[in-house]
Amino acid sequence: MKDLDLTPWLIRMSQGDEEAFQAVYEATHDHAYRLIGYLAPNRQDIADIMSEVYFELYKSVNRYDPELQFSSWFNGLIVRQVRNWKRKEWRIFRIAEKVKLSTVKSSDHAAELRLTALDDQLELLPVLQTLPLKFKEVIVLRYYQDCSLEEISELLNIPLGTVKSRHHHALKQLRHRFDRQGLRKEGDGFVY
Repeated sequence: MKDLDLTPWLIRMSQGDEEAFQAVYEATHDHAYRLIGYLAPNRQDIADIMSEVYFELYKSVNRYDPELQFSSWFNGLIVRQVRNWKRKEWRIFRIAEKVKLSTVKSSDHAAELRLTALDDQLELLPVLQTLPLKFKEVIVLRYYQDCSLEEISELLNIPLGTVKSRHHHALKQLRHRFDRQGLRKEGDGFVY
């Protein structure tokens, strides 16, 4: 997606052209789906977050600076929407937990935790999903979107040193989790 020039479509889209919005959507939806899939807290949230991303794209296309690379701007928009979704989900989760604590027996809670753990093992990237969002963002942007550390710094609007630190700590946590689960073998292709 980095080589894609959508500027003419984005200009038309900013003028309310629905055909242009459809063209931008068609050109970007596979990329958006993959990136959201890597960052989303739950796989079942991907479609909802996709809707939020394209709603925000439509609202904020006027703020896109054609001098910037569209892929970087769009990646930043996706990351912000995933963060917003996670914050919204966390508030709902806290309310639900308060209600559940007053009504659920401890044995039922243990069974629920076991089912959740089993579900996590079945996900595409279970180890990556265990990382905190701030680490997951850096890993996904670096290794799945091929962004440089400098691009990640701009995208997330954080200092380069912070990106480097998060990158280092994320890799350290991933190595630890792989070792603990017995998934990493000598000479495997995991990037250090």
